[in-house]
Formats: sequence, C-alpha cells, structure tokens
Amino acid sequence: MSSDTKDVEFLEYIVKALVDHPEDVKTERKVDEMGVLLSVRVHPEDMGQLIGKKGSTAGAIRSLIRIIGLKNQARVNLKIEEPEGGSRVTPKQEATASKPASNPTEDFEDFKI
Repeated sequence: MSSDTKDVEFLEYIVKALVDHPEDVKTERKVDEMGVLLSVRVHPEDMGQLIGKKGSTAGAIRSLIRIIGLKNQARVNLKIEEPEGGSRVTPKQEATASKPASNPTEDFEDFKI
C-alpha cells in the first residue's frame, strides 16, 4: 500500500462502515498546489449518517483525514459531495417550513370577540 492511497483507503473504510449502502461509496483523490483533496460521494439516504448531528461525524472524519495527511507530510482536505437530486435545507427554509401558516381571524375565534 503506497502512501498515495493510504488516505483514500482509510476514508473508504470509515465511510463504508458508517453507511447503509457501502456499495455506493465513491471516493476521488486530486492533488494540486494547495494539497490533497479527497472527495466522497454516498447514497442520498446515507448523507445524514455521514454528516452526523450538527456535522459532528463529518468533522471527526475530517480531523482523522488531516492526521493521516500530517503523517505523510501532506495537507489533506475532505469534500463531501451532495448527491444528485439532494435537497439541502437552509436554516431560512427550515424556519419557514416549521412555522404553520395561520389565518389571523382564526386566531381570535376562540376568544369570541
């Protein structure tokens, strides 16, 4: 196992252990003047497991990947690619989605005004 592929193999091992569709895990490695960029793509249903609550799982994976890079004198970053047809919900969309639409006159009917 060469040092070039250790980071990719490590990433695949971790991600495949976390997701329900390990056969859909795809990784890619690109090297440029900024360092090494590892990209990972998973089944759309597995995005939540990969990212974790408030990004905790993704953050932990990024930390481990950086440590592997430091060991090999390389700057390694992780990019989690959004699956095709993915629906990213922004905080603004989430706030409006959780607020029920109400009719002002309905709100006062209980008071018999």
